Amino acid sequence: MHTRILVGLIAGAVVGVGLNATVGADHAVVVGLNSWVCGPIGQIFLRLLFMVVMPLVFSSVVLGVAGIGDVRSLGRIGAKTAAFFIGSTIFAAATALVATKALRPGDFLADDVKTKMMATFADGAADKVAVAAKGSGVGMHTLVEMVPKNPIAAAVNGDMLGVLVFAILFGVAMTMIDSDKRAHMLKFVDALADICTTLVHIALKAAPVGVFCLIFGVTSRFGLALVPPLLAYVGLVVGTLAFHVVVTMSVTIWLLVKHHPLDFARRVRSSLLTAFSTSSSSATLPTNLIVAEQELGIPAAVAGFVLPLGSTMCMNGTAIFEGITVLFLCQVFGVELTTLQMASALFLCVVTAIGAAGVPGGSIPLLVGIIVGFGVPAEGIAIILGVDRLLDMCRTTVNVYGDLVGTAVVARSEGIYNPPVRV
Repeated sequence: MHTRILVGLIAGAVVGVGLNATVGADHAVVVGLNSWVCGPIGQIFLRLLFMVVMPLVFSSVVLGVAGIGDVRSLGRIGAKTAAFFIGSTIFAAATALVATKALRPGDFLADDVKTKMMATFADGAADKVAVAAKGSGVGMHTLVEMVPKNPIAAAVNGDMLGVLVFAILFGVAMTMIDSDKRAHMLKFVDALADICTTLVHIALKAAPVGVFCLIFGVTSRFGLALVPPLLAYVGLVVGTLAFHVVVTMSVTIWLLVKHHPLDFARRVRSSLLTAFSTSSSSATLPTNLIVAEQELGIPAAVAGFVLPLGSTMCMNGTAIFEGITVLFLCQVFGVELTTLQMASALFLCVVTAIGAAGVPGGSIPLLVGIIVGFGVPAEGIAIILGVDRLLDMCRTTVNVYGDLVGTAVVARSEGIYNPPVRV
């Protein structure tokens, strides 16, 4: 699928750039294709993704929260595990947002092109930005608005933050009810998540054609103007992921695990290679268990508890990718976020990364839902779809590395792990 999507993107870009360079964006053929062929097909593809955003967010986040269980019953190790995974994911997302805010890869696009893109694609986006700006001041009103008085209305209105808060509270409440009732509700929510995942797979079958049409619509109007910011975006994502591994995780290993970072990385290289090649934290879990026990010497009881939890909760790489993508697309389309909106973006990236990480193909519709909430046209997602496969391999590797580091941190804090090569 990823190969077909890449082919669709390249074909759409080549045809679009070719027509833009030869006949121009205003030629009757280009206008006709965008109005009557590529435009409608691209919109249908986007609507297929939009259709599952809210139920996918709700079901995946509820399952993620309920899957943790009652932290009180998990005890000390469970609390340490959850604290490290959530804390490291928050730090990763914050790093991504700060880096993107500082380096501004979206500014590689000329201001006049930004203005034209916003005018071309952003139907109603200005209204959404205006609505979001109403609560841009920091105050109790903003805190109150995060809790929806009607979760169904929040879903209908595209209020992802409200749906996320409701899903988190719903998942927490599920851990507190009678076990039989909880089991029945978990089956229902799990079935809902499977249905949403299946719908995403159905939508992605049309992705090569949908991506061709979407990217044709962009390149036929703007030519090669998008190449510099896209290269800057890819470089920033890969660079931030590398920074998180080389600096943040190395400092964590050095200070909290008392293990030499280079030796730690050498011992877990088979897990990293598996993660890079499969792009799946779940598929890498068996390798992680073997590596943690045999290469690092972590007790099986700790590794068997922490690593499965990490495969769904520790999503440092995904949070970095989502944070950079959201802010990059905002910059490309000339949408400036306030400080409070940046905090909201941080929350959305962290919760969706943790809650929906185990849903195959779930990142694309979730990202669409987030960017639209900030006033970016949904068509903007086409800009990054073609490079997503490479970035998926990279961010999954970072996710898996975080799983292993977290396991070592927890084991070391319990005094039951002595690193093979100590600092």
